[in-house]
Amino acid sequence: MVAIDPGARRAILDATAGLEGEAEAMLADLVRFPSTLGNEGPCLDHVAGLFGALGLEVRRVPTDPAALAGHPGFSPPLISYAGRDNVAALHAPRGGGGRSLCLQAHLDVVPEGAAELWTTPPFEPAVRGGRMFGRGAGDMKAGLVANIIAMKALACAGLAPAGQVQLQAVVEEECTGNGALATMLAMPKADAVVIPEPGPGFPAVYSAEVGVVWAWVTVTGRPAHVREMQAGVNAIEAAMAVAARFKDYENEMNRAERIHPSFRGINHPVNVNLGTIEGGEWNSSVPTRARIGLRVGVMMGRTAAETKRDIERIVAEAASDPALRGAALALSWGGFMADPCVFDMEAGIVRLARETYAEVTGGCLRDYPATGLTDGRLFALYQGTPVAVFGPDADAIHGIDESVSLSSMHAITRTLALTIAAWCGTERA
Repeated sequence: MVAIDPGARRAILDATAGLEGEAEAMLADLVRFPSTLGNEGPCLDHVAGLFGALGLEVRRVPTDPAALAGHPGFSPPLISYAGRDNVAALHAPRGGGGRSLCLQAHLDVVPEGAAELWTTPPFEPAVRGGRMFGRGAGDMKAGLVANIIAMKALACAGLAPAGQVQLQAVVEEECTGNGALATMLAMPKADAVVIPEPGPGFPAVYSAEVGVVWAWVTVTGRPAHVREMQAGVNAIEAAMAVAARFKDYENEMNRAERIHPSFRGINHPVNVNLGTIEGGEWNSSVPTRARIGLRVGVMMGRTAAETKRDIERIVAEAASDPALRGAALALSWGGFMADPCVFDMEAGIVRLARETYAEVTGGCLRDYPATGLTDGRLFALYQGTPVAVFGPDADAIHGIDESVSLSSMHAITRTLALTIAAWCGTERA
């Protein structure tokens, strides 16, 4: 790491403090974009403008399933990628010689759920008690803001990184990771990556993360009038019986001997979620079809491919169960086919992030083995690039009244600005 001149350090910190109002306004603007799956285009265009305003070379990176299909990090897409090109930007130093860094963030958000349950509308940012509320405020538009403002703070301090720096804003972190994969492969390989994903409710750096497989089971029964219910085969009831088998599998995967040392002490790290269900036609008819969407966790020591085979086996066994009374089962794939990952906690970028965060806040980043996943796995597993995943304090991500601590976002911004300077070195802007 490069020692930062005390005067430069002070200038960087003063610049980040002076940009806090701009950062909060930028976050509010981003939250107003309902950038759910398939609707990211306007937000991507907006972020391209923010990258361009930094004076960086902006690139649009398409996600091409045909080109990615043979890559081990590819997941089956859910919809077309037309109109949703990822955004990347590149800072090229004048003098060179510094180490390169990638600052990555995703701008896709999960659906808001029941909007009427929110205290304020999910895509109308609101500040209460020092927190900004809104879908995506924490996961992870605050991290995207921190990346942008950290780079701007260096410029305001009269400095520029002495190494190449990339900014990446990608789609589908929440369902495939294909946006990050496409952008990673299209851009130069960096010496390190920082992803300011939200923390788990305490200051933390991700030490490991489970893999995830998404699967869809369509059950076809035999319709009948409810007065002849016993003559029909209820597809919804059959689907529930299939789902119960996956909960048995979940219990099996959480047996102590199956848990990787990275997750020792974590209660129930492998989760199987019944995420969606649709089916039936009429309350007084035995339903013909039901479709369930499953999210199945993958512990270290196993792969997504092995878990896929487990899912195929469970569905095949269910199909032959007399209790399903001849219901037909069809299995399909779409969304995550993601392997688990253990991050190198001794990597220089991780040590630097810890040191810088401690200097900025007086606190410490604890190790966090995550029972979810991030785009960080792609850089670590398939590029061999060290990754530091840490971010602001967010609450109720994927839930109702999602929020992010604004003071925490500013602390992460200061941490990132100093991390860039120490990792890349600096030159006069």
